[in-house]
Amino acid sequence: MGRTGAAAPPSVGLAERVAAAVTALPDVAGLAGPVPAEHVAGLAAGPPPSHAAHRAEAAVIGVVVEDDVVEIGVVARFGRPLADLADAVRAAARPLTGARRVDVLIADIVDDDADGVEGGAAG
Repeated sequence: MGRTGAAAPPSVGLAERVAAAVTALPDVAGLAGPVPAEHVAGLAAGPPPSHAAHRAEAAVIGVVVEDDVVEIGVVARFGRPLADLADAVRAAARPLTGARRVDVLIADIVDDDADGVEGGAAG
């Protein structure tokens, strides 16, 4: 239940379950939300990434649930090939996402335990 007494949208519950499944993976240091502009030297044209499912209490940072796709932004621990990590993230999320496509954004790579990574890319 949200602060207003209304139940959270089903997509928020799904985002929370996907976040829990993905962050349980040993090679995921955390979830990645929007990247602060001061950390970006230059990217291709387009809006800045924003990975969050919103609810009354707080956003579920790193997971966006839409009708046909679930987008997951992660911070990887150094060592595992990134394509393998993306496959592992998809495999962890797919049992929860139904027929939705699962897109994975690896927003950053850390070489340590990455305390405090959740909620934004490490910098």
